[in-house]
Amino acid sequence: MVQSPAAPLVNLGLTGYEASAYVALTRRGSATAAEVAQLAGLPRQRIYDVLDALVRRGVASLEPGRPARYRAVAPGDAVAALLAGHRESLERMERDAAEAVALLTPAYRDGRNSNDPLTYIEVLRDAGAIGTRFEELQSAAEREILVFTKPPYAVEPPENVAGRQLLARGVSARSVYERAVYDDTAVVGAVRSFIAAGEEARVVDELPLKLVVIDERVSLFTLEDPVAGPSDLTILIVEHPALAKLLKLAFEYVWEHGEEFRQSPQGVA
Repeated sequence: MVQSPAAPLVNLGLTGYEASAYVALTRRGSATAAEVAQLAGLPRQRIYDVLDALVRRGVASLEPGRPARYRAVAPGDAVAALLAGHRESLERMERDAAEAVALLTPAYRDGRNSNDPLTYIEVLRDAGAIGTRFEELQSAAEREILVFTKPPYAVEPPENVAGRQLLARGVSARSVYERAVYDDTAVVGAVRSFIAAGEEARVVDELPLKLVVIDERVSLFTLEDPVAGPSDLTILIVEHPALAKLLKLAFEYVWEHGEEFRQSPQGVA
């Protein structure tokens, strides 16, 4: 199939009408608008707009007179003019792109350096989810875990497999228990096994809340419902070093005022 000579011109950016009008002009030294419309088979009511567009694009010239006549620019020059228009358009797009990058980059960079609170704060209320998350946090500990332990437990001490595993990995572990721990023989037995595995344990009369601080990076603590009491707990997990360091200071204060966990059965109340 022989390709129409207008097709490449359309690919270069001319409209179908413009390409047909230019091809018609190449067949005459010059032509009036009416003659071009007849040669190209274009609507006469559109022909002046089409020819003016060819002149603006640099692929045709206008010879004033009555009537005005139009002349095609040589094909090589016409194609060069169309390509120049594309190059100018591309250069303009490249300038706009560079400006867009310059304007957007600071905000993008700031966005990467800022944290949405939701990315480092978790709120849990379901007992099963709390237990699962606590085990995950223990398993992720690398250097140190500090704990205020008081009932109700997210994971019952005798069942705290992740706690034993982190001790086996050599993670430093210190726990402070409430004195009431001595009333539960199963918990006392579990604490003794933790101590035998390397945990340091102390006891105080009362703890203000349940607390876990891991690697001075992650903190877990409880917020007790003031009406429902300890049966309705909200657990907050915050991955923020500054808060973790602050809570570690609180832990150290309580630790210094605690007493060593009594392991001797005769010493247990």
